Amino acid sequence: MSHKASSRNGSTAYRIFQYVVCIILAILSLFPFIIMIVNATRSSAQIQAHALSLIPSHYIKSNLAVLTSKTFHPLIAFRNSAIISICATALCVYFSTLTAYAVVAYDWKFKKIFFAVIMAIMMIPPTVTSIGFYQFMYKIGMTNNFAALILPPIAAPATVFFMRQYMIPALPMEIVQSARIDGAGEFRIFNQIVLPLCKPGMATQAIFIFVSQWNNLFIPMILLTDKNKWTMPMMVSQLAGDMYKTEYGAVYLGLLLTVLPIFVIYFLLSKYIIAGVALGGVKE
Repeated sequence: MSHKASSRNGSTAYRIFQYVVCIILAILSLFPFIIMIVNATRSSAQIQAHALSLIPSHYIKSNLAVLTSKTFHPLIAFRNSAIISICATALCVYFSTLTAYAVVAYDWKFKKIFFAVIMAIMMIPPTVTSIGFYQFMYKIGMTNNFAALILPPIAAPATVFFMRQYMIPALPMEIVQSARIDGAGEFRIFNQIVLPLCKPGMATQAIFIFVSQWNNLFIPMILLTDKNKWTMPMMVSQLAGDMYKTEYGAVYLGLLLTVLPIFVIYFLLSKYIIAGVALGGVKE
């Protein structure tokens, strides 16, 4: 009995240790966001005097007034960023999943070469092609056009690679073969059978793609010169103020407004990720 009791006490202590470690890691992960939220309610003088504080202040209205008095227009920026990020995410996830399905479900002559090219493109940094990309967009008259930021992300090698790796164990080809025998077309099979089975993987990629598109600053900076088409990161980058004074409270408030949609998208899609992890655990 003593051996069983000691074993039980040891497992309980180990579980408590795991909980403590997870709580500490959660606090460390949330700490920068808490500081950002608190500083959005404080004045510039308070932030300069005490940069780290967990006590909110009452200057959020004045910070918002300073924020809107500059070149920052929250509604316009939200609209522009939302149009670009949502459209680019939806198109990228759908067509990347379609490409991955073609690599997994079909046997064709240049299949291995095609996948090798995808892997090779993943090794090229996007900044290397930025000059040629801008010149191409300028020649075809696509500057100051949201399409120049929405259509290129459709070709996403990293997303294709991830979805291919996800489909290999998660997509039962027997279901696909049965649907073909029943006379279903290929696009119907993909849209009604493959997509529902790939929701967890697609949700994971949608979060990463949305965050990258929402936070994208470099490419919009060189393509969009019309201030009515500026995105949230572009407007936030203009909040540094003049050479004499920077309103740090307004800057933190602008950063908070930029981060909020990312939290919303994560909480909307996280249930699909959790469902995929639970499904994988059941399969194992």
